[in-house]
Amino acid sequence: MNKQKKFKELVYAPEIMVIPCCHDGLSAKVLEEAGFEAICAAGYGVTGSLIGKPDIGLLNGMELLNQYKNIINSVDIPVFVDIDTGYGDANNVIRIVEECERIGAAGLFIEDQTWPKRCGHMKGKDVIPVKDFLPKLKAAQYARKNPHFSIMARTDSAAVYGIDEAVRRSEIYAQNGADMIFVEAVHDIEDMKKVNAVLNKLGVPSFANMIEGGQTPILSATELQELGYSVVAYPCSTVFTAVKAMRVMAGYLKEHGTTSGFENNMVNFEEYFDFIGAQNIRDREKQFYTDS
Repeated sequence: MNKQKKFKELVYAPEIMVIPCCHDGLSAKVLEEAGFEAICAAGYGVTGSLIGKPDIGLLNGMELLNQYKNIINSVDIPVFVDIDTGYGDANNVIRIVEECERIGAAGLFIEDQTWPKRCGHMKGKDVIPVKDFLPKLKAAQYARKNPHFSIMARTDSAAVYGIDEAVRRSEIYAQNGADMIFVEAVHDIEDMKKVNAVLNKLGVPSFANMIEGGQTPILSATELQELGYSVVAYPCSTVFTAVKAMRVMAGYLKEHGTTSGFENNMVNFEEYFDFIGAQNIRDREKQFYTDS
């Protein structure tokens, strides 16, 4: 499968694409098993998973990239990735984009925040001027080898300067070759309409972000499609769910001194053995090892 081409086809399909975000290979496999045709890997969950810290720019590009490689290698579906601000100037962007293509990512997004960045739904964000972001966007396009590799521009300017500035930037980024546009932390449906009125007219796909407890209202995929979105991501759902589930298990174990009686909340050894692909590996080994 040409994962880059497949991802772009899904972006332009008549039905909105729902792409939940994973934070490691295990969560990626769960999402693939559920039937999603593509997934995303982004800094919020990966940072929490790798170092137990918030998404405030603590991981560098190569640390994120190594986790993205593990995720991409764990599944057969396209994986869209997050490169934050590009980790420097145009030359840094070129390097990270080349590496993302090399490891098999379906595409990526780059944002106009200052560095160190922070999660798009946190307070205290700032953005760089448009004239400083465009060289990064152009460098990403320059570095791309596969024409199907998607490059999305994200703007966090709505939280800093208001929705009109975010709409202005989204139009500029679209006119400068971005394959998709992501206006982060849109506060209400009327602002969503403002964004998509411009992007839909330009024919550039619009990307929505649903964070439970975040600043953007949680809408269904159908509602978002009616508002003009082509893609909707759920960047925090897996990591939020994992933390809650493990808290419940840890509390039970601490209280009872055993997991006996808690088994209905877990997969068992055999289920995990099958899920993780261990049986396929055992079967594969047979072609290399024979009984003496």
